[in-house]
Amino acid sequence: MAKEPKIITEINGPVTTITINRPEVRNALDQETSDLLAQAFRDFEADDSQRVGVVTGAGGAFCAGADLKETATRVDYKAWAGHPDGPFHAPLSKPLIAAVAGHACAGGMGLALYCDIRIAEETAVFGIFCRRWGVPMSDGTTVRLPRVIGMGRALDMMLTGRPVPAAEALSMGLVTQVVPTGTARAAAEEMARQIADFPQIAMLSDRESVYMQEGKTDAEAIHFEMIAAEEAKQKEAQVGAARFAAGEGRHGKFK
Repeated sequence: MAKEPKIITEINGPVTTITINRPEVRNALDQETSDLLAQAFRDFEADDSQRVGVVTGAGGAFCAGADLKETATRVDYKAWAGHPDGPFHAPLSKPLIAAVAGHACAGGMGLALYCDIRIAEETAVFGIFCRRWGVPMSDGTTVRLPRVIGMGRALDMMLTGRPVPAAEALSMGLVTQVVPTGTARAAAEEMARQIADFPQIAMLSDRESVYMQEGKTDAEAIHFEMIAAEEAKQKEAQVGAARFAAGEGRHGKFK
């Protein structure tokens, strides 16, 4: 009998969906799975036909973080964010959307934060549950969490390790949308298709500018925005403005 793959990649038009497939351990990542996940991200990045990615987990869970049974036998595990080959090392050049069902805890939080947008089911739970086991965060959470929700709330989650339900995650800006249980993947894929339909140069240059402004002065960040916008200004802006002038997108119509 063939062994179930630990990572499943599905392509539907311009959208790639990557699923962690270890539901028996709430999609915890052992080293093999984290390496496979990193490769799946690289494959998505390299495929010019793919515009937006969705990351989710099988069996009603997102990701329970590191597989602590494996961690108990080794301390030489690869830092998922800090190591150049780690799956969460640096943002990709294309958007990723997290479709969160069940638990997104410890390294699962790191995975959710690695994504640009997080959509959570109403029964989803977030938390730094590894706090109780003395396992440190090396997945980018200590850096990305305060940038998303602010220092005070990040420290509360980091120090207490308490569970944060979806409604609270929405109120603090950790997630941007809460959907009924069982629908996060569909909602994320629908959003991905909408993003994939936009003119890509402007969308991607604006996204890059948002990421690059961190740590810069206003003047430096605005100068980068101007440079990043130049290609879209030359190739997309006039065409798009002409479509608007011709009557598209009027009277509240989004497209």
